Amino acid sequence: MYYDPIKKSLGEVFNRTPWLRRTFYVLLDLLLLRTWHVHRELRQWAAGRTNEALNILDAGSGYGQYTYWLSGLSKKWNILAVDVKDEQIADSNRFFRQIGRTNVQFAVQDLVLYQEPNSFDLALSVDVMEHILEDVEVFRNIHASLKDGGMLLISTPSDQGGSDVHADGETSFIEEHVRDGYNIHEIQQKLRTAGFERIEARYSYGEPGQISWRLSMKYPILMLGASKWFFVLLPFYYLVTFPFCLILNTLDARMKHDSGTGLIVKAWK
Repeated sequence: MYYDPIKKSLGEVFNRTPWLRRTFYVLLDLLLLRTWHVHRELRQWAAGRTNEALNILDAGSGYGQYTYWLSGLSKKWNILAVDVKDEQIADSNRFFRQIGRTNVQFAVQDLVLYQEPNSFDLALSVDVMEHILEDVEVFRNIHASLKDGGMLLISTPSDQGGSDVHADGETSFIEEHVRDGYNIHEIQQKLRTAGFERIEARYSYGEPGQISWRLSMKYPILMLGASKWFFVLLPFYYLVTFPFCLILNTLDARMKHDSGTGLIVKAWK
């Protein structure tokens, strides 16, 4: 399954007006379990910092939903959001200008090459590293770009069934992925190689989260991949499944998991 064409179709629908894009962000925040875990970590990081003038890097900004959420916490934070997709960056710059968030700038950058030494207090990388083969180079660049004491927050699939791969010989559900998922010790070692010394890693997407992911993401994506006409059915599908997904996401975000198909990793310079 190639996810990018579906993402492009969704963008074409929700980029039509600022109101639709805001609605899209709300839906993503509710449906995507990774967002629940990432927001939890970001709230902890942001506590007591909203009055400080800080610099943030959204490394692999995608639709820009995390930049949108962070920029709403403090007008004193300057956020640079980078991605390799020109059209997506242009759409995001246009939207953020329309809503008057002048503390945000989107730019086209390749994370394998991009480095801005000692510039950022926080770097965010959500579901990005599974798309990049040269991961250690990216980690080195981000380490160099952080200020002393700065933190990198990563959300990525694990090797415990991430990308919906559960056995040898299976292929990733998302074909743009260059790896099926990280071993929890492997990613910590790669971050140490890149220069990070203090690292914390935990599993996300435990049993409740895996059920929620199938209901809220896998099955809808498969339907949309089969035919764009399923856009018409999606509201009715989510009308039935959405309440169950909310309960499952709440459980997963509050539980400690011995294993899971996702990883949440924090590393400090």
